[in-house]
Amino acid sequence: MRPNLAPSSIQIRNLTKTYPNGYKALNGVNLDIPMGMFGLLGPNGAGKSSLMRTIATLQEATEGMIQWGDINVLEEKVKVRQMLGYLPQSFGVYPGVSAEDLLTHFATLKGITNGKERKDVVKHLLHQVNLYEARDRAVSGFSGGMRQRFGIAQALLGDPRLVIVDEPTAGLDPAERVRFLNLLSEISERAAIILSTHIVEDVSELCPQMAVLIAGQIRATGQPMGLMQQLTGKVWRIHLKRDELPTYEETFQILSTRFFMGDIIARIYSETDPGTGFEVVEPDLEDVYFCVMKEIPALQLHRMASTLDPVSQI
Repeated sequence: MRPNLAPSSIQIRNLTKTYPNGYKALNGVNLDIPMGMFGLLGPNGAGKSSLMRTIATLQEATEGMIQWGDINVLEEKVKVRQMLGYLPQSFGVYPGVSAEDLLTHFATLKGITNGKERKDVVKHLLHQVNLYEARDRAVSGFSGGMRQRFGIAQALLGDPRLVIVDEPTAGLDPAERVRFLNLLSEISERAAIILSTHIVEDVSELCPQMAVLIAGQIRATGQPMGLMQQLTGKVWRIHLKRDELPTYEETFQILSTRFFMGDIIARIYSETDPGTGFEVVEPDLEDVYFCVMKEIPALQLHRMASTLDPVSQI
């Protein structure tokens, strides 16, 4: 029987993961994850997958704790798995097995033993992810977007209270990405979702709360809009010739550069007017991300206490 757990925040304290080869993927992570759509943003190799796998009880932590309501996640793995859906960054499938048959197999493994209930659940989920018309096709032959939608369908088996999706839009074409993000938004109305990604737009478009993970540590947390507002009046744009860029890199704190019709558009951080040729622009979440990445002290960052506070119901 699934535990009777009201939606609660997930509290992570001093979480460390060191692999047998000595690599420390997580280094004292302190983070509160509220219910709803939560974005975990960070570059490749930041430790996002290690954190997701640890929350999903797929690997042991070296140190620390994770508390979800009255459940100690690291100690009570069975309880967590009864309420969890998980879509890893990549997953294999049996060759030649249809979407309907494979999802039915996963439903059986998930504990849906009643035949009629299982058939109804599989049909409903295939409709929900817009794969019902492709139910007789082999999942191994699906496009990237279709395979990701199938992955979400299996993650929703058992009506989970928490769904973890790790780099779900990597490799999708623009149309597939939009369809997939719309699906996640729909699901978030009835289940908590942790979205782990290195794609800034995924977080800015979907997540009311977020954190930035870099080198195994949480470097920023908050609401995307609130973090962007802290940079108001401090992000500037200038058009440069390519040979001008090195000089500006020596003089200014450059956040990002883009090529445009043979020239370069640079965005810089400056608390005062940097001079001729610059125009102030509205900050976006990418500016926030690069401020954190480049360790520019531009944001008032909220640091989590390393001790576990009493868990409050949300």
